[in-house]
Amino acid sequence: MGQESTLGELTRIGVIGLGTMGAGIAEVLARAGIDVVGVERDEAGLARGRGHLEHSTHRAVERGKLTPAEREELLGRISSGVDLTAVADCPLIIEAIHERLDAKQELIARLDEICPAETIIASNTSSLSVTELAAGTHRPSRVLGTHWFNPAPVMELVEVVGTVVTDPVVLDEVRDLVGRVGKIAVRAGDRAGFIANALLFGYLNNAVRMLEAHYATREDIDAAMRFGCGHPMGPLALLDLIGLDSAYEILDSMYHQSRDHLHAPAPLLKQLVTAGMLGRKTGRGFYTYAEADSPHVVDDAAPSVVAGVEPRPVRSVGVVGTGTMACGIVEVLARSGFDVVFRARSDDKVSAVRKRLVESLERGVQRGRLSAEERDAALARVTGTTDLDALAGCDLVVEAVVEELSVKRALFAALDEVMKPGAVLATTTSSLPVVECATATTRPRDVVGMHWFNPAPAMRLIEVVPTVLTAPDVTATVLAVSRAAGKHPVVCADRAGFIVNALLFPYLNDAVRMLEAHYASVDDIDTAMTVGCGHPMGPFALADVVGLDVTLAIQRTLYLEFREPGYAPAPLLEHLVKAGYLGRKTGRGFRDHSR
Repeated sequence: MGQESTLGELTRIGVIGLGTMGAGIAEVLARAGIDVVGVERDEAGLARGRGHLEHSTHRAVERGKLTPAEREELLGRISSGVDLTAVADCPLIIEAIHERLDAKQELIARLDEICPAETIIASNTSSLSVTELAAGTHRPSRVLGTHWFNPAPVMELVEVVGTVVTDPVVLDEVRDLVGRVGKIAVRAGDRAGFIANALLFGYLNNAVRMLEAHYATREDIDAAMRFGCGHPMGPLALLDLIGLDSAYEILDSMYHQSRDHLHAPAPLLKQLVTAGMLGRKTGRGFYTYAEADSPHVVDDAAPSVVAGVEPRPVRSVGVVGTGTMACGIVEVLARSGFDVVFRARSDDKVSAVRKRLVESLERGVQRGRLSAEERDAALARVTGTTDLDALAGCDLVVEAVVEELSVKRALFAALDEVMKPGAVLATTTSSLPVVECATATTRPRDVVGMHWFNPAPAMRLIEVVPTVLTAPDVTATVLAVSRAAGKHPVVCADRAGFIVNALLFPYLNDAVRMLEAHYASVDDIDTAMTVGCGHPMGPFALADVVGLDVTLAIQRTLYLEFREPGYAPAPLLEHLVKAGYLGRKTGRGFRDHSR
């Protein structure tokens, strides 16, 4: 049985540690009308804490978030000092000192001595074991984690972390309090990284390993996740913002709890930390900045892989396929001024593609995205055919047929016989080896991957994937066509998943593992990643849109390619696919979409 509520309409909270995070938490609480008792270990820390509060609230006034009178009232609710006993009569105490287990254990043990038995003690840890912190007290049922996100006045998410012995009433009370102060609470179990960090830092570490292997440039990795997934920042730029030393500590802590190789900090990360290259705060991390704490990147990018290489001229493009992706590619290329010949297997399919193209362009006119003249000009550039030989004069042909290797290889063998010498052959595969398509031809130097994202007219990213056999001017040609089509191309090696899928799907798989372990709910996991990390969709909402069958197929491909145990598809994902729960397209996936 849980204890009765002791927080009620709480009006007084202790906050220990007034660094950037603690001061931010104090500001949030005071803004909600709660009196805050702040404690620092010495006068210097106290002065810095007051400085944080003065600066943050001053900026809030400048931005119209607070009036001068509200600011004075807010600051008046916060008392501060260096005497720990000042918080003894607070029913809730939040510690926000530096992220060291021994220091936090010592502080919480001291609070356990000076506070009444009913006092709730919350740790703002982002990666340490709350169970270990609670075990050193006489009140483990009243110790929990409240992981606020930085900067606390701005970020909406708070992870409320319970251990196996935390009183459920205490968890409910604190979750209610978080809502009262204007934040969104999600409940998480006590596991390395909780929800957001456990999913986020595995993904970030994977991106570092990708860079470390010279698989893609830092700029292309970051651009791929921004343009391909809608993330507000690329993973390497985000690591620079977080601080590479902080990221290393979080990953190291997660690894020691999980023993999952995917959480072991990438060697490159440790090397940068050892060299003092910690990100924005030191002026250099994965990127170089104008100065310490500057957001402005200095251009020190490595030369392009096709620097000085002239692309082949492309005036006409062939597209093979009639699905959503093929239709989108035809539209984009025609609107960009290319003559396009698309090949379908029947006259009915030719008519269907033409109809979809007309409808899509007409919607563009109605929405003001193009003029009637531009619509007519685009349509005039498009020719449909059922004869593969009609593509013979094209400078570039883009294959967008079903994602089956045998079908693609047969098509490339046929194109090899039809296409003129010097024509570039591109596949839109999202997960199959491009070199398999290349070796089906007698001209493997002319074959390259050109992975468009769906829907092609809206998505800006194209992954350009040369094989070990691809000629440099072929890569340069596809890059030039992509840019002429208004897209942002990135280059990566021919490896399963390319950039986006190789980073995205292990993250989705990790989320499914988290759910099947009954660690957190679908809604709380999705909320943690959208509210806490700024992702446009949570992992389960995204998987339901992509399709659970597609998600499973890509994850299997990654597992077979890398043989990484952590990439093995989560059993729950396999079970849902077997049950026919494939996401939105069947009305049921991780959520019920039938209602």
